[in-house]
This record gives sequence, C-alpha cells and structure tokens, in this order.
Amino acid sequence: MQISSEVDRLLAETKRCERHALAERLNEAARRIRQSPDLDELTAIVADTAGAFSSGVAVFRIENEVARTDAMRGVPEETAERFRGVEFPLASAAALAGAVHSRDPVVAAATAAEVSEELAGIAGREDDGRVLIFPLVDKESVPALVCAWGAVEWPAVELLTQVAASVWSELARLSAAALVQIAPAAAEPPDKAASSWDDLSAAEQRLHLRAQRFARVKVAEMRLREGDLVQAGRARRELYGELRKSIDAAREVFHRDFFAPCPSMVDYLHVELVRTLANDDPDALGKDYPGPLV
Repeated sequence: MQISSEVDRLLAETKRCERHALAERLNEAARRIRQSPDLDELTAIVADTAGAFSSGVAVFRIENEVARTDAMRGVPEETAERFRGVEFPLASAAALAGAVHSRDPVVAAATAAEVSEELAGIAGREDDGRVLIFPLVDKESVPALVCAWGAVEWPAVELLTQVAASVWSELARLSAAALVQIAPAAAEPPDKAASSWDDLSAAEQRLHLRAQRFARVKVAEMRLREGDLVQAGRARRELYGELRKSIDAAREVFHRDFFAPCPSMVDYLHVELVRTLANDDPDALGKDYPGPLV
C-alpha cells in the first residue's frame, strides 16, 4: 500500500510537471506570435511555433484562389528553399480548398489531389500518410493555411493558428493603406536606377513583390533563429562577419531567382539587411560585406 501510494504521488507530480511545461511552451509561442511586426515575419514565426508541435509544417499564403508556399519547417533547408514561393491553384488541392471555404480544420490524405503535388511529396512519407490543415480565419476570409504532418499535437497547433489569426487581422489592417513601391533611390544599388512601378509589366510587378517578401522573410528568420549573432554583430558593427553563412546563402538565392531574370530588379535583400538588421546603418554590416548586388 505504501509503494502504491508513492507511485500514485509520483504519477500525479509527473502529470503536473508535464501540464506546466506544455503551458509554458504554448505561452512562449503565443507571445512570439503576438510580437510579430509584419505579416511576413508572422508567417515565419507561425511556422517556427507550429513546427515545435509537429514533425513538419508548411504555411501557405492564400490570395485570389491561389496558394503560395511561404515557409516550411521539419524539412531540409534546401527543400524549404526549393518550395518557397511555389504557387498553385487552390482548386487543384481539394483539402486545402475545403479548409479555406469551410474555415474549419481539415484532416486529409497526403495525396496530390488533396494537398498539392508539392506537399504530398513531403508529408506522404510519414507513416500515417495524412495532413492536418488549420485555416487562419480573418473575419470573412482565410488569408493563410497551416498544414502539419507526422506527430502533430492537434490542440496546440489549432490554438496557435487562432492566436495568429487575430494578429494577422490587426497587421493586415495596419498595412492596408501602405502603397507597395520599388525601393527608394537612397537604398538602390549603385548605377541602377529605379523603374517606375507603373512602367513594369504585370509579371515584373509580381516578381518584385515576391522578391520583397523573400527578403523580409529571410531577414526575419535570421533575427529569430540567430538572435544572439545579430546582437553580437550589431555590437561589433560586424553583422556580415557574424552571419556570413546565412547572408551569403540568401544572396545566392536572391540573385538566382530574382536578380538575374529581371533587369529592373532592386536588391531588396540588401535594403532589408540595412533597414532591419543594421537599423539603417550600412556600416554596421562590416567592412567585409560585399555590398548590394549589381
């Protein structure tokens, strides 16, 4: 009886500690989401926090019945980069469309017809072969979807998407009046004059917008994942020296996907590094920083 009583006490204490630890994890995740400064950083933070409660997660931005991959976690970095910005018609992925139109969570088979060919190729490798889809509901619309697979803690991910939805609504309201422009002349690369936005073709405008989003997300990820290095780099005025690997990798992708194929492109990555990481002080990037792409 004494042993049984001790076992019961230990089990109760273990459960209490587990509940406390889970509450702390959720509280920290919700705090990070609420502190998001803009929609691009919000998607990165949602991917990070939801990824902590699942084997893998993808965040899709929904615009005009088109889904675009904004962030992935739980996959190799090269896989996340390959799928970043990939777009497909929402109608081609029945389960994703169902979550958008019903505005309720959906459980789907990890097949191309249900969740898109891209996501099926990743999530379909899990033993259960299913994807859990959580919509971010902003009033009457669904601007984003969180798709999780593998070992998913459903209640935690659903709670975080609800928190993210309220933050999304506020950030979208604040940015609704902002006019998207090509980077101002002060931040342009040397000898590269800015084009008038209205003079660009629709395809070029879309590429510029994707480039801006890519730059904001990559720099936001550096701040989130390498915060200690960012602080050290600012203090030493050697941000590039501290973050060389991450910055070089982002520059390579930006040049390949945006700069090379578009003559009017501006180095938005450089602009974002100066504005966000260096606090508008280009010298803080350090003497070894190669400067804007030309």
